[in-house]
Amino acid sequence: MLEAPGLRAAFVPELAMVGCSLEHEGVELLDLRDGLEAYRERGSTMGIPLLHPWANRLAQPMPASELVHRDANGLPIHGVLPRALPFTVIEETSSRIEAQFDTHDHPAVLEVFRHPHSLTVEAALDASGLEIRTTLRAQGRRPFPVSFGYHPYLHLPGVPRAEWTVDIPARTQLNLDDRQLPTGIQDAVRVTRAALGSRSLDDAYTDLGAHARFTVEGGGRKIAVEFIEGYRYAQVFAPADRDLVCFEPMTAPTNALATGDGLTWVRPGDTYTAAFRILVG
Repeated sequence: MLEAPGLRAAFVPELAMVGCSLEHEGVELLDLRDGLEAYRERGSTMGIPLLHPWANRLAQPMPASELVHRDANGLPIHGVLPRALPFTVIEETSSRIEAQFDTHDHPAVLEVFRHPHSLTVEAALDASGLEIRTTLRAQGRRPFPVSFGYHPYLHLPGVPRAEWTVDIPARTQLNLDDRQLPTGIQDAVRVTRAALGSRSLDDAYTDLGAHARFTVEGGGRKIAVEFIEGYRYAQVFAPADRDLVCFEPMTAPTNALATGDGLTWVRPGDTYTAAFRILVG
């Protein structure tokens, strides 16, 4: 458990370093959905999950594997199941935890993603919020395609969803097909700050600008997800039938491993670092 004035956070390193709690003044701000056991067994995401080796959906043939979760259309979604990504804590204090995963020690993920690598995740809590910094190191002989992301499930307790106000600081929206995959068409957009109301959101964005802040507020509380570095794409998800909103930092657009669009490649031995921060006030 990490602690800072007014805030507490918790992670489960052995399940892909998932964030399983973020409390503000004793109130939980994460939607934990079906809980840790469903996340472990079925990949039913909750809290603040790491999506790796790809975020969102992937329209690409891959070997049949019990480590891959699929959506309603049969598409692999949100990378491998968390039990294939166990992290080992290498340093921990009262307000910071650092943990590492390495395919040399846990090679199961290589069944569906044949790129040796390590991941180091550092989570640090202070009075303003929680920062999560992820560093990938390419260990193989080939360039490494970077496509990970996170899916923080945020919740404003005690405030009706219809009264939540959201702000999306993006200037370009990616057109999606009926499977929620990018079509290649991008549209200029200006998203106005507005009440969530009864809307259902599942939209992809880029052209975010420096240190973009996605926010939800209501009932005297405001939660912001600030993209610090390394995340050039975002998915905003808010199903009409659930009291949650997700501002998802992504290093590449949905399906980038299949299309190559917007994909960053890391040379063998090099690293890629991405960071975001959840601010609470």
